[in-house]
Amino acid sequence: MSRLNFMIPCLMGLEKLVSDELRRLHLEGIRAENGRVFCAGTEADIPRLNLWLRCGARVVLVLGEFEARSFEELFQGVKAIDWEDWIAQDGEFPVKGYSISSQLHSVPACQSIVKKAVSQHLTEQYGIEWFPETGHRTQIQFSIYKDRVTVGLDTSGEGLYKRGYRAVGVEAPLRETLAAAMVLLSRYKGLDPFRDPFCGSGTIPIEAALIAKNRAPGLNRRFAAQRWDVLDEKIWLDAVEEALDLEFRGKVYDIWGGDLDPQAVEIARSNAVKAEVEDTVRFDVSNAMDFRAQGDYGRLVTNPPYGERLLEKQEAGDLYRQFGRVVRRLPPTWRVSILSSHTEFEDCLGIRAVKKRKLYNGMLKCDLFMYGKV
Repeated sequence: MSRLNFMIPCLMGLEKLVSDELRRLHLEGIRAENGRVFCAGTEADIPRLNLWLRCGARVVLVLGEFEARSFEELFQGVKAIDWEDWIAQDGEFPVKGYSISSQLHSVPACQSIVKKAVSQHLTEQYGIEWFPETGHRTQIQFSIYKDRVTVGLDTSGEGLYKRGYRAVGVEAPLRETLAAAMVLLSRYKGLDPFRDPFCGSGTIPIEAALIAKNRAPGLNRRFAAQRWDVLDEKIWLDAVEEALDLEFRGKVYDIWGGDLDPQAVEIARSNAVKAEVEDTVRFDVSNAMDFRAQGDYGRLVTNPPYGERLLEKQEAGDLYRQFGRVVRRLPPTWRVSILSSHTEFEDCLGIRAVKKRKLYNGMLKCDLFMYGKV
């Protein structure tokens, strides 16, 4: 198979985790930039990346990289790409992208130029005057960062955070990719008890269960590139077979989530069934202030209300003060990770974090406060 290049966009702060995931998948040429990671592989890695990435936002097949400070340079750079290798004569090819810190700052204008360049290249190659765009959809993605253009095809379709298990949720949900990152940053390996006393719709415990079982998070959904005629269906079947073979079976894990809201707990249980981890994680209606550790070792990873949407800031501060008493009575051998955007979180909790990690929940800047041995 020929060598291909990929770009994995991700939430700011998750670049190292995505790079580590790519190394575990034996990808080459890994390099990280702000909010994205690049690597190289083959066609067979398109399904593998989509199935296995826990923290990446999507998988973009990179077809060209070049400098462009004018619309003419953008046009010629895009037009030079061999688009006919990927887009059929009747293929639909919408364009979307972004521009940051670049002379070409108008995204709509750049979209129009990219569309025009691809159209002109394809009409010349296929010997036709216009494209009906009635065939399979192939989404073109471009990014322009400091005048450097990266253009390619979105192989994922919907974002990779859409695992396929959360049909409904509760207010202010946490994206699955960020939940998985929190679990990975806690260094949870499936051995110790895992607890989330503010579990909401269950995203963090479910991601912990997927990690413990070594279950590929994309097994229960489909991806845009599965409809591409240029890719052999066998590479998808092989990737799924590989993922199923690598999943751990027959092991017992101690993963729990609790929440005050009975409806949220029912949703969490339903989501666990959809994720096929109902035998691995359990949920109960529970008050986080009543939480007690069972055993000398464990992980507590949670995302309590911040104060921006669910509670007023003062109410959130009061909640943290109460929860601080819960954290202080845990054995010192427990590892605790709490995500919050509250500017006075540590003061309210009453405990200084051993380590802090800057993360983003959507556009909301947060810190992951880590306690215990990290």
